[in-house]
Order: sequence, then C-alpha cells, then structure tokens
Amino acid sequence: MPSQLSGGEQQRVCIARALINNPEIILADEPTGNLDEANEIMVIEILKKLHKEGSTIIVVTHDPEVGDVAQRKIILDYGKIIDDKILTK
Repeated sequence: MPSQLSGGEQQRVCIARALINNPEIILADEPTGNLDEANEIMVIEILKKLHKEGSTIIVVTHDPEVGDVAQRKIILDYGKIIDDKILTK
C-alpha cells in the first residue's frame, strides 16, 4: 500500500507510473521535495538518464542544487521571468 512506502519509494513509483506510456515530455513538480539526499540523487539521475534518451524534462523546483542540473534554467518571480539562461556542462 502507498502508506507503507517511504518517500523515496513513492517518488520512484510516481516516476515509473509517469513513464509507462513513454512520454516525450515529463513535467516534474518538486520531484525531490521531502527526499533524503540518497533518494534525491537517485531521482535526479533517473531524470538525467531520461533526458539523454530523448525525453524533454521540465522541472519546477525551489532547490537551487536541483535547478543547477538543468541545461536551461528559467527563474520566475511572482509569475514573471527574471532570468533565462543556458547552462554549460
């Protein structure tokens, strides 16, 4: 049952459920929220792998470290774009 799963397990189940139909675009709203460091790294690695395989990943986060993983970062302030930059890796 979902209530018997840890937060990390629940996040991974949500990712698996979202990927069943092999979507071209994945919308991830705070995908690492409330996760411990190990599970946060695991979720980020899953999203990076999916991107390398051709999926477009759109992540909404308040965590600057998660945002720094992106190739493009758009920063909003009260619904207005205040920064839009391509990050080099």
